[in-house]
Amino acid sequence: MATLEDLAERIERLVVRHEELKRANALLEEQLGVVTSERDSLRSRLGAARARIDALLSRLPADSE
Repeated sequence: MATLEDLAERIERLVVRHEELKRANALLEEQLGVVTSERDSLRSRLGAARARIDALLSRLPADSE
C-alpha cells in the first residue's frame, strides 16, 4: 500500500504535468489562431484572384468557330 509520502509525491508530479499540459495547450491554441487567420487570408486572396480571372475571361472575344 502506498504511503502518504508516496501519494503526495504522485500528486505533485500530476500537478506539474497538468501545468505543462496547460502551457502546451495554450501554445497550440495560439498556433491554431495564427493558422486560422492565415487560412482566412488565403481564402480571401483566392476569391479576389478568381474574381479578377473571371473579369478577364469575360473580356475575351467569343470564339468565331
